[in-house]
Amino acid sequence: MADSSVSDDSNADDNSVSTFTSSLVFNVVVAAVIFIAFCVLRPRFKRVYAPRTYAVGKEKRSPSIGAQVLAWIPAVLKVDEDKIIKRVGLDTYMFLRYMRSMFVIFVVLSFLSLVTILPVNITGGAGATELNILTIANVPSESTKLWVHIVFFMLFVAWVLRNIFVELQVYTRLRIWWLTNPSHAQKIGSSTIMVSSLPQALADSDTKLGATFDMFPGGVRQVIVNRNCSDLEEVVEERNKLAAKLEKLLTSYAATSEKLHKKAAKKSSAYKEPKRPMMRESKVPFKGPKLDAFEFLASKIGELNRRIGELGGDPTQFKRQSSAFVFFNKQVAAHMAAQTVLDYKPFSMNLVSLDVSPDDIIWSNLNLNPYDRRIRGYISMAATIGLVIVWSIMTAALSALVSVKNLSKIPALKNMSDSKFFGIFTGIVPAVVLAVVMALLPIILRLLLRLEGTPRVSEVNLRLLNRYFFFQVWNVYLITIFTSSIFSIATDGLKNPESIVSMIPEKVPGSATPILTYVLLLAFTGAAKELLQIVRLALRYILPLLFAKTPRKISAAETPAEFDWATSIPTHSLIFLMGFSYSFIAPIVNCFAAVYFGLFYLVYRYQFLYVYNDANWVTGGLSFPKSIKQTMVGVYISEVYMLLMMVAKLAKLDHINANAILRIIFPALLLLLTIFAHIYINDAYMPIINYLPIRGAVEIEENPRIATTFPDVTGNGDLGADDLETDSIKSAENKVRRMLYATYGSLVPKRLIDYVLTKVPRLLSPRSPTPDEEQSVNNPVNDSAFVPMPTAHHYTTDVRPTSNDTNIISIDTQAQSLYPPMINEPQEVGAPSMQSISSTTELRHRRANQTALSVHSAEQRKSRYSMVDTSLLATVGENALAEAFSNPALRASPTVCIWAPLDNFGLCNSLHEDVEKWAQGSIRVVTQGTSIDEKGHVRADVEFDPDDTDFVKPAIRADSLHKSG
Repeated sequence: MADSSVSDDSNADDNSVSTFTSSLVFNVVVAAVIFIAFCVLRPRFKRVYAPRTYAVGKEKRSPSIGAQVLAWIPAVLKVDEDKIIKRVGLDTYMFLRYMRSMFVIFVVLSFLSLVTILPVNITGGAGATELNILTIANVPSESTKLWVHIVFFMLFVAWVLRNIFVELQVYTRLRIWWLTNPSHAQKIGSSTIMVSSLPQALADSDTKLGATFDMFPGGVRQVIVNRNCSDLEEVVEERNKLAAKLEKLLTSYAATSEKLHKKAAKKSSAYKEPKRPMMRESKVPFKGPKLDAFEFLASKIGELNRRIGELGGDPTQFKRQSSAFVFFNKQVAAHMAAQTVLDYKPFSMNLVSLDVSPDDIIWSNLNLNPYDRRIRGYISMAATIGLVIVWSIMTAALSALVSVKNLSKIPALKNMSDSKFFGIFTGIVPAVVLAVVMALLPIILRLLLRLEGTPRVSEVNLRLLNRYFFFQVWNVYLITIFTSSIFSIATDGLKNPESIVSMIPEKVPGSATPILTYVLLLAFTGAAKELLQIVRLALRYILPLLFAKTPRKISAAETPAEFDWATSIPTHSLIFLMGFSYSFIAPIVNCFAAVYFGLFYLVYRYQFLYVYNDANWVTGGLSFPKSIKQTMVGVYISEVYMLLMMVAKLAKLDHINANAILRIIFPALLLLLTIFAHIYINDAYMPIINYLPIRGAVEIEENPRIATTFPDVTGNGDLGADDLETDSIKSAENKVRRMLYATYGSLVPKRLIDYVLTKVPRLLSPRSPTPDEEQSVNNPVNDSAFVPMPTAHHYTTDVRPTSNDTNIISIDTQAQSLYPPMINEPQEVGAPSMQSISSTTELRHRRANQTALSVHSAEQRKSRYSMVDTSLLATVGENALAEAFSNPALRASPTVCIWAPLDNFGLCNSLHEDVEKWAQGSIRVVTQGTSIDEKGHVRADVEFDPDDTDFVKPAIRADSLHKSG
């Protein structure tokens, strides 16, 4: 029996080597192929691999990169820290810093563990074979060499905590700078809060609501109480669905007419008009007479448009909701209000959101009472726990089924387990299956969080970071990784229950193989797939041939991709947990974790600078503290592993000695010290991360230059103590010095950087622009004027001299003349004048003059990419606020634009006129920016905005067209 057991373990070891080797070879080969494909495709498919060179605002664009195979690597590594923040925002910058710090951590860990722990494991002499000889399982329980693992693991923890402290110090400085920088502080959202669970007395009175918040510094500028527009929302939704259907039918009819006309001309026969599509009015199949689809849809859309005009013309008919927007005159007032207990009633006004953007709001969740919201939260949490259980069973079953050790226990497969096929099978299939199963979770978790009543999309994603990480730790790490170990311990433990504890040091290190295969899959194949963007490539060039049949859908396929923050960050935190928890058990894991973070850091620098457009993810880096918390979870779990490992080693000893007891005491003390460090982090840094400190606001108000100068992120002094030189040369040198602090300050002491700069002063010389940057400056891409808010059509941009010399918003007097002064609802005598959404005149006139208001000159708007930011600036008038922060249904136009091509022979001219006539003028058929080619394929100018009828290009460029079959 003993010999059989040894034989089984030996076979398992052999298979572990085969599993690791096959996984390494497979992932490296696949990654190399994908990497080569990217290098070849990158210069040829700019719309997939470099949309940020043209498809974002000019100030956020990255310079074009040459066609050389590896030219993109130095191009992304040379970008300065402040330019990264300017182009992609603080969220992205802190995420890149996190990836870089993880890379540095594991590089140091790899070096230390390979020269210390790994030799100890190899020479341990416990009789382990194959891969297990590299793990702690090869060190006898009575050996004093275990102190090497303990001492260096304590150094590892100290190194990680040191990096966390430094990065948090950097982030707090950058967070204050970002909050007060004019690029953010001048937006109206920076001084706005959204308050939910309002008491009825405040929801019914703008005056009382304004007076409640008028106690904060600077007072209240305006309040807007949200309204329940569910009836109007249903009408707008139905109108939009019918408009999309009409657009599809008109496009298909034009393409068919073009083909039939060419066919008739080729055969010298008479052209026969294609048969018009028919449809029934009833939604019940085969019920009612067939009607002409064009006439029916146009007439129905016309009716719905009139209904939208009637309902939306008077917002006061809609019931007020228990939520409101409060606009302050000072940014610091909004941050003070968000931290204040606002009401003496339980749960009243207890949900306050900062930095509000209309596009970020989940409008259907604004009218929930606090008790309903809590009940939904409990239901969501129960459903999440149920998902944990279900997914645990699924992942455990999948892992057990594909484990060689477990398959070899099946008599029919015992002989087959020696096959190399099983090594390949277990090295590839488990990781792939697990990745597919985990891909379904975010969809379900997002739905649960929305059902809870979470009021903003950004809050849903930030909360999803925590839940998805918990799922990752439980299902991917604890369940999947240890399924084979637990299964083996349970099987052998039934025969000898007393040996269960003593088996932990032998069985747990064997789980390093699943960890290695998972990290390998994500490090090589995952990073390469992220770089290649195969899904975006398919969406851009393959799927449009099958599904994008209208110009609008073809244009939508060109939208730059958005990064999935909520699922990506937990995955990287999981890799840290895997690597760090096995840093002393199987040191070779550290090397692959370093490769993982190094590759992803390089890939992400390119992706964020040239591919991703995350204008909708603007939290000021609030995802970074969550990454830190997840990192601390990894540290705790690793310390518990060390403690349990030493306890298990002690259990195997025949005689307990002082040396073995000390090996337990030191890991326990390390765990205790880590708890104290975590408490310090929460007390010292977390309070100043979420809100703007009063002292910081005062110092920046006294010296506004602080907010416009990149800060010294390693400084511990006052913000006002920063050296702000007026001399141009000194100022340039200080900027370089600050960039070096930001780049290397977390790696080496600040004094060492200063010492090197004194010895090598040429390092302070500003970097000369690269040839690509010079070309970008000398030949700028034709850019359009800045349009601050897509719904505030009567506002334009203008440059006026201000104290900060920044662009501000001015009112377009010609368009504004269409609006009479806003009229308020009756107010209490003596009450302060408060503008609110209850003023309906502005909204009525917007609809009455819809055509005039939506028209811009060709000089003002030249491309749909001109909308570089969807946030209003703080200098706009009250009318724009009332419009921009009202329910989207209230902003819906009573007219609709249909973007459809016109055949080259003008056969559809009369049809388009009929459609507009049937809708009684509430439909505009726009044919600019789209055409039908010789093969009958629909083409669309992807930069054309069909909703701006003044935007007409002289000709459709071939390189900006895409065809659909």
